[in-house]
Amino acid sequence: MADATTYSDNRQYLSPVWSHYTDIVVDHAQGPFVYGTDGNRYIDFTCGIGVTNTGHSHPKVVAAAQAQLGKIMHSQINLLFHQPMLDLVEELLPIVPAALHSFFFSNSGAEAVEASIKLARQATKRTNIITFTGSFHGRTVGTMSLTNSNPIYRIGYQPLMAGVFVAPFPYAYRYGWEPEATTAFCLRELRHLLATQTAPSETAAILIEPVLGEGGYVPPTPGFLEGVQQIAREHGILLIVDEVQSGFGRTGKWFGFQHYGADAYPLEPDIIVMAKGIASGLPLSGIAARPELMAKWPTGSHGGTYGGNAVSCAAAVATIRAMRDEKMIENAATMGDGLQGRLRQLQEEYPQIGDVRGLGLMVGAEFVTDQGQPDGKLAKAVTKEALHDKLMLLTCGPYGNVIRWIPPINVSAAVIDEATGIFAGALKRVIG
Repeated sequence: MADATTYSDNRQYLSPVWSHYTDIVVDHAQGPFVYGTDGNRYIDFTCGIGVTNTGHSHPKVVAAAQAQLGKIMHSQINLLFHQPMLDLVEELLPIVPAALHSFFFSNSGAEAVEASIKLARQATKRTNIITFTGSFHGRTVGTMSLTNSNPIYRIGYQPLMAGVFVAPFPYAYRYGWEPEATTAFCLRELRHLLATQTAPSETAAILIEPVLGEGGYVPPTPGFLEGVQQIAREHGILLIVDEVQSGFGRTGKWFGFQHYGADAYPLEPDIIVMAKGIASGLPLSGIAARPELMAKWPTGSHGGTYGGNAVSCAAAVATIRAMRDEKMIENAATMGDGLQGRLRQLQEEYPQIGDVRGLGLMVGAEFVTDQGQPDGKLAKAVTKEALHDKLMLLTCGPYGNVIRWIPPINVSAAVIDEATGIFAGALKRVIG
């Protein structure tokens, strides 16, 4: 067994199914920084793919988890109630829509999406689900059937779950259209889908990410989500928003869908899917739904051994309180504006950055060729060069040509400046 100064390296025994963006072996991490066993400090603008929204090892979250470890680590919900779950409900009630005050907890984003689909089918007694191009909802058989962001998640696994239909997402930059025209086209196609492929009477739910995650960090065009909700309401179809990556302050609001709608016509999903940033890195996910929907879910027809783990729930309570008390969500909005501004300055110098977009600190920079085609090779080269200067960035999108910026939502302007300075140096060395 390794002692405090010796590190074992058994990476060769890990399954090659995992891809690896770096070869870093982490020793410890704090805030926006990861410290490797190689002695180097890295700026982590990946957040474990949008998970450590409060930064690594936030002291309030660590303290809450440590305290709970000394009480009870596992309290299966079918057998015992535990206080952290009840406290988590208390913290969630003010931040979800008032009508969505019934909760189910699980472990991962994919599990929560699966739960939302099972609930929708039971509640409506309908079978089909509509999802959107570019979407990512997970890698289980059910959720990869709903995923359209990259074929790697689906190749070799067919046949997949039946009853899934795909509508176009309003990715205006890819289409080359103005936002208004993009919204109109995509809503027309959604109605056409309901007229030609899945009848409203057999459609249980429309499932959508308020901002595409793996699909390229693409916010929808204005009016689109409102239009989707209107279509759903017309036909008694449930609206499910997948907030796995866009939730818990990432976009500068508690949830991504809260950027849309108006006082006269608010966006009011029937089910919200939550995970990633909810517990600052401990495994936890859940759904919030209207209680009249939950009442139609037969007792015992869904569940899980570890769902709503006591330590994870304690961490989630501390996470939400820290976000609120330390004004992290407001910080995400402010820092996100500054980050996009700096990236747009670089865009003027490097036209290979075809688009800069995002909400809060969920920001994408899309790289294209001189002919305007996706340039995944260039995006990968830039992230690799940035890593040489100890900045961790990820790519996304079907072509891998979008560099996504996912810093902690409590990141400082100084760290943003350091990171964008490294990024600028990487662009200069790669592009010239």
